Amino acid sequence: MEEQIKEFIFDPLVGKIIVLCIGIAVIWVVNKIVQRNLFKRIKDNDNKYRAKKFSSFLGTVFAIILASIVFSDKIGSLTVAFGVAGAGIAFALQEVIASFAGWLAIMFGGFYKTGDRVQLGGIKGDVMDIGVLRTSIMETGQWVDGDLYNGRIVLIANSFVFKEPVFNYSGDFPFLWDEIKIPVQFGSNYDKAKLMFLEIANKVAGDLTLPSKEKWASLQNNYRLEDAQTEPMISLIVNDNWVEYTLRYVVSYNKRRTIKTALFTEILNQVEATKGEIKFASATFHLVEAPPFTVNINK
Repeated sequence: MEEQIKEFIFDPLVGKIIVLCIGIAVIWVVNKIVQRNLFKRIKDNDNKYRAKKFSSFLGTVFAIILASIVFSDKIGSLTVAFGVAGAGIAFALQEVIASFAGWLAIMFGGFYKTGDRVQLGGIKGDVMDIGVLRTSIMETGQWVDGDLYNGRIVLIANSFVFKEPVFNYSGDFPFLWDEIKIPVQFGSNYDKAKLMFLEIANKVAGDLTLPSKEKWASLQNNYRLEDAQTEPMISLIVNDNWVEYTLRYVVSYNKRRTIKTALFTEILNQVEATKGEIKFASATFHLVEAPPFTVNINK
């Protein structure tokens, strides 16, 4: 029995396993110490999140390198077998490899970051977490109107960044242009209506004119873009039924519904205060009577 215990203790394979376990424990402790002491100095949440993810990734890489060094003599004899098996595994796990490549592109390519509102793989929502293989999104819309959460968490493979367009609503320019259409009856005071709608837009949504203008100027320094009007603007067209005013304005990506509600509320109140000088239009239908006719029945 004692001989068997000695053989087990002094077995080279057992020694290598013990060395590997100790090495992984040391790597884990060092990683935790670095995260605890170094990451406290990082104030920005996005940079702190990326640093934490990257340190965990490095810990895994170091553990794999340690295992390959400890078992280097075993691995050397199985090089050919590993090569054949690696080719088969790479083919079978091509989606996993593409997702890992997508994670690298997301982390260092600036596709999006945690907290951004994106549309990815047909899913729209806010990025909760960016994993090595999948991105977690808190979904908005679907059976819920507007840009509100519906409570469903969606996991999307990172490989989608190479397959489909990535729509980022809050990246370098965290604003959107939105517009509402206002139908006005023929015979209303058109000039007064235009000035009224423009004043309402400046009152409700005009506070974002300056910051959005500064952000747009920053984009123009980095990309080739034309100048854009961030101040509220009014345009109108005439159709068969009414005069249609289009009110265009800049809004924060997560305040579209709130601003639109405030605009319509103010427009309704001020239009009614004009005592009929400005009237909303609605679809009307005119029923035309059939012309009189006589029937002569010969007996």
